[in-house]
Amino acid sequence: MELFELTLKEAAQKIKNRELSSLELTESFLKRIDQVDGKISAFLDVEKETALKTAEAIDQKIKKGEYHSPLMGVPVALKDNILAKGLKTTAGSKILKDYQASYDATVTKKLKKAGMVLLGKTNLDEFAMGASCENSAFQKTKNPYDLSRVPGGSSGGSAAAVAADECVFALGSDTGGSVRQPAAFCGVVGLKPTYGRVSRYGLIALASSFDQIGPITKTVEDAALVLNQIAGKDAYDSTSVALAVPDYTKELKKEIKGIKIGIPKEYFVKGMDKAVEKSVKEAIAKLEELGAKVQEVSLPYTNYALAAYYIILPAEASANLARYDGIRYGYSAAGKKNVDDLFSVYSRSRADGFGDEVKRRIMIGTYSLSSGYYDAYYIRAQKVKALVEKEFSEVFQKVDLLATPTTPTVAFRLGEKLANPLTMYLSDIYTVSANMGGVPAISVPCAMSNGLPVGIQLIGKPFAESQILNVAYQYEQTANWHFTPFLSSP
Repeated sequence: MELFELTLKEAAQKIKNRELSSLELTESFLKRIDQVDGKISAFLDVEKETALKTAEAIDQKIKKGEYHSPLMGVPVALKDNILAKGLKTTAGSKILKDYQASYDATVTKKLKKAGMVLLGKTNLDEFAMGASCENSAFQKTKNPYDLSRVPGGSSGGSAAAVAADECVFALGSDTGGSVRQPAAFCGVVGLKPTYGRVSRYGLIALASSFDQIGPITKTVEDAALVLNQIAGKDAYDSTSVALAVPDYTKELKKEIKGIKIGIPKEYFVKGMDKAVEKSVKEAIAKLEELGAKVQEVSLPYTNYALAAYYIILPAEASANLARYDGIRYGYSAAGKKNVDDLFSVYSRSRADGFGDEVKRRIMIGTYSLSSGYYDAYYIRAQKVKALVEKEFSEVFQKVDLLATPTTPTVAFRLGEKLANPLTMYLSDIYTVSANMGGVPAISVPCAMSNGLPVGIQLIGKPFAESQILNVAYQYEQTANWHFTPFLSSP
């Protein structure tokens, strides 16, 4: 086994036992990035010198007996909308192409304290708006299983980097499925914690009532180890919740016999890929074999969740992106030809700096918030969001968690859905409800279909990450789906 193939748990154990140094592991991943990232384009920025210096410093601490975390000395990557002090953070947009973060996001600070080695920043759809990683202003990331296909989005760079063994794990952000959908497409594990479980401080905002940072890992146990480090109340984020952080690895090995799993009938509908449907149903049958009690449930407001989401999200995005005006933040067109007054600076800076998808969502959001349409669209969408939350609350009185497909299809081809944004939005159809309800959800690999990974999604009660991780872990151990993309060998 190559060093870059190690899971977080395996790497941590070897570093702790001094069978492996952080420097050796970091060098292995940097070499791996050199070998394969030219084909995949997962990274926007690789911090080679800084990573090697950090690894050397961590090795010195370990020699002194200062080992204190399973993340110590482990090479990781951050989605490029998560701030890391001193590093460029572009959010995949030209308007931030020269922005250098002046402080660490809370999750970055926590990972640094735990002793991580930051390899660099990964590609994403611009301002996290997209489901394919094709909307980045800088490059298109490819799926490690098939370079003609997308890795999913918006955390496509993070998912592709983990799948191609370019880092031990990565962080992404999930606003409507942006951790889980690319995880499913790339055959890795993606966890969206409960809204408020992980601080959003230092995450470049898309839709502030939905955004949540989550880990993308090779295994479920690795996801639990990362969540242990990044979860918790943060004084800098008023939406983070003051609940004690349990050890998420402690309950992984519990039997799931007797656990009630609901199967929402609305998630198995006409139009989804038959092979995906078959794979997910086989995975559910495997959960039954493990002793879970499976029953059909109904979530009728699921049918309206996607439409409501694509009203609320653009509305919040248009407000959040208003700050990029060429004066206070971001790229400025001041001094350019025919830019000779304040309005010209505003309009030209935004026209040049934002991509088509961002402009589209800003216009939709501004429209739905405008006089005469606010009540008709935005307020009604918020009422649907409240109904989705209530529906989850009611169904979780009958069952412990839900099992659904993560995506309706396997990874689609590059360029296949760019011409029709609505077809791209439908890629989120099974993931947005968890964001609307603020509940935790995880995607775990469950099968291969024509050489491409399929993911099953488990949705849990608020702050019940331990339970969905437990069920996901037990399934993973039995199914043993650890996929190997063709790029695993240089």
